[in-house]
Amino acid sequence: MVRSPRIVLAGSVSFSRVTLETLIRLGATICGTLGLDPAAARQVSDYARLDDVAAAAGIPYVGFTKINAPEIVAQLRAWSPDALFVVGLSQLVQDEILSIPHVGAIGFHPTPLPRGRGRAPVAWLTWDGDSGAATFFVLERQADSGAIFVQEPFAVRRDAYAGEVIEAVRAAIIRGIERWGPRLLAGEWNPIPQDEQRATFWGKRAPEDGLIDWSRPASEIARLVRTASRPYPGAYTFARDHRVRIWRASTVDLPFRGVVGRVLNAWPDGSLLVQTGDGLLRVEELEIVDGELSGHAWVGQKLGYDQDEEIFRLRERVRLLEKRLEQAPI
Repeated sequence: MVRSPRIVLAGSVSFSRVTLETLIRLGATICGTLGLDPAAARQVSDYARLDDVAAAAGIPYVGFTKINAPEIVAQLRAWSPDALFVVGLSQLVQDEILSIPHVGAIGFHPTPLPRGRGRAPVAWLTWDGDSGAATFFVLERQADSGAIFVQEPFAVRRDAYAGEVIEAVRAAIIRGIERWGPRLLAGEWNPIPQDEQRATFWGKRAPEDGLIDWSRPASEIARLVRTASRPYPGAYTFARDHRVRIWRASTVDLPFRGVVGRVLNAWPDGSLLVQTGDGLLRVEELEIVDGELSGHAWVGQKLGYDQDEEIFRLRERVRLLEKRLEQAPI
């Protein structure tokens, strides 16, 4: 590894931005930045622009839609970096790009690798209420498997929301780069291989995984709300044919009892009391996606759909339509 290596950073989220800012503050020689174009960021939670950071530091910036596009490959070759940081990018980087940096590529993952390889790490950390680690490692074809440069641990509270976990990751990134970055900039490249026997893997989470099953315990639903909360799409249910996103909720112990999924009470602050399969949930913040209901209009509403009831109603509508078609003049 050369002293003061030429670095390119590619990314799309707040982890990418804080990594770039910290490297700049440490005096890294950054010869280029690649940022996901805002037009391609609609489905990217915690999206963050990098162009303003690069411009303020006088660093060349190029936006992209697909990281492996020929024009991006050509730009990387022109920049000729020693090291390529790929931070907070869901697109898989192909071998052609991995072969460009003279020394190697560096990836990032917010878990104590080899534990927690794979998808949706912040969501799974939030769900588990378990500790994480800002980990920089050698980027290879096999996801999250490369040798480790630095791991900076951080705690995750049992009642933390996803946004709070993201803040903890950002702070750990800063601490980790401040601890390891000077060695990298001095030319050190000495990562430690992972122990494959300790590897665990986490699967994808999608927006539809935020659907609330009111028959589940209140504690589990509250955990789902925290996991899917901002900047993610949110846990959700339905009321009067409206989609309702629930952003904050907690379990409560009150002298109420009701049918599972039914709203039992509404408080002046707009929060609602809902019966679950085991215990009561206080819904503290919600959003009706395509309509509105006042506080007292919620009381008595049953959230979600009863499948048998909905199937019966649909069959009734089909029968009515068929009857009308039979009676319609030819």
